[in-house]
Amino acid sequence: MLSREITVVNVVGLHARPATFFIQKANTYKSSVWIGKGDRQVNAKSLLGVLSMGIVKGTPITLVADGEDEREAIAGLEDLILNGLDNCE
Repeated sequence: MLSREITVVNVVGLHARPATFFIQKANTYKSSVWIGKGDRQVNAKSLLGVLSMGIVKGTPITLVADGEDEREAIAGLEDLILNGLDNCE
């Protein structure tokens, strides 16, 4: 199991369209993936779960992955959050 804390940098955070792109990317990995914020943790492959977190710009989150491609999952999702979601708004 791997985890990494990152800060969401895109303008609207993980709402609607960016969340959809994030979930689509999370679903490409075989590993289980979660997003943590504060004391809550949700399945990163669930739109309802991700949207319920209320993740806005500047929010620190923890990505957690457990499985055969956990390293790739963490790296890919971190890259998407830090570099790819501004094009989704």
